[in-house]
Amino acid sequence: MNSEGRGTLCVADVVESIVGPGLAVRIEAYDGSVTGDPTAATTVRIRNRDAVIRAVQAPGDLGLARAYAAGDIEVEGDIRDVFAAGDEDLTVRIGPRQLRAVMGLVGRDALRRIPPPPEEFRPWGRLHSLRRDRASVSHHYDLSNGFYGLFLDESMTYSCAVFEDNDWTLEQAQAAKHELALRKLHLEPGKRVLDVGCGWGAHAIHAARHFGVEVTGVTVADQQVDLGRKRVAEAGLGERIDLRLQDWREVDDGPYDAISSIGMFEHVGWQRGPEFLAAMWDLLAPGGRMMLHMITRPDARPVRQRSRARFIYRYIFPDGELQRIGHIVDQTQVAGFDVIDVDALNQHYATTLDHWLDRLEANWDAAVDQVGLHRARIWRLYLAASASGFHGRRLQVQQITAVKAHTDGRTAAPARPDWDPSHLDRYGG
Repeated sequence: MNSEGRGTLCVADVVESIVGPGLAVRIEAYDGSVTGDPTAATTVRIRNRDAVIRAVQAPGDLGLARAYAAGDIEVEGDIRDVFAAGDEDLTVRIGPRQLRAVMGLVGRDALRRIPPPPEEFRPWGRLHSLRRDRASVSHHYDLSNGFYGLFLDESMTYSCAVFEDNDWTLEQAQAAKHELALRKLHLEPGKRVLDVGCGWGAHAIHAARHFGVEVTGVTVADQQVDLGRKRVAEAGLGERIDLRLQDWREVDDGPYDAISSIGMFEHVGWQRGPEFLAAMWDLLAPGGRMMLHMITRPDARPVRQRSRARFIYRYIFPDGELQRIGHIVDQTQVAGFDVIDVDALNQHYATTLDHWLDRLEANWDAAVDQVGLHRARIWRLYLAASASGFHGRRLQVQQITAVKAHTDGRTAAPARPDWDPSHLDRYGG
């Protein structure tokens, strides 16, 4: 019994029963019981009975996330330590033994419904319809430009950076990522580029400024477009960059010489993947290249085969669907593209997430002012869990580069990759 000698059923016993042993943190409960690692630098405090009830009523990771967001659970120390046992999702295991333990601890209160925090979001309508996708994307990206600015780099790039050196700043690494992705597209001045999921315009600005191309960027997040257009104007690139509030299914002004999509394919979904790639094929000129940058996971299967009652779907990415890289490559080839490169950036994203979390913590009071305490805690939890997933290789991020053959059947693929990664060195100066 890890409850400092208590002879009756205590919270620590129940916690160990439903979460499992081996947590690399110290756990202190409202009844005075203790479990976990007594020497740990981080302490998790279970403040009240509601934390236990939430965990049991929403198994998996959702109940614990609700409890943390609502303040029923506090973490003193580095929240990343909570995930050090080896799972990016804290999993509550509920079986007959666990139910008996909870009932013995809180009695009939275990049946009392506790409303979830108001930040929880459940999209409605047909999955991946235009209306539902807009609502789901808005829930995440229209949170607050000021909030994102607290932890992103100066360019407002919300995707994996590329760290050629551990001493690089986040600003250097994000510039290097844009450079690498754009060099894969073999750009020349005057070419037309479509940026699908353009965010706040950082990728478009880098492309226009350093490669002399004309860029059309599309996103369905209102706040991103508003700030993105302002940043484009401030950069003096208004004649080269057109940022639109538009879904990828609504783009009809091809052909484009190149297509770039960073961090958007996760929102397309399993069923619409072939439709997206067919649309990109139609928009891309013969001989043009497409670069897809996306998060994947090796054990991915359609979300409909997994429970949507998870923290990530209710609070962070409603309807987000991660796929296996092999499945995406297969879909890309079926669409007619020649896949010429797959580039894994897994560890780079782990480092990126560490930077983001450190910046969020350093600007914590401002973050709470921007989005409220509940949502700030939700994002602290999300960034820590994601960092654990990438450090533990349970989450991955890849760039796929593909080309569209010429109409006469001639391949547009280079004999060997024609981008040189050594150019990234200039960002370290």
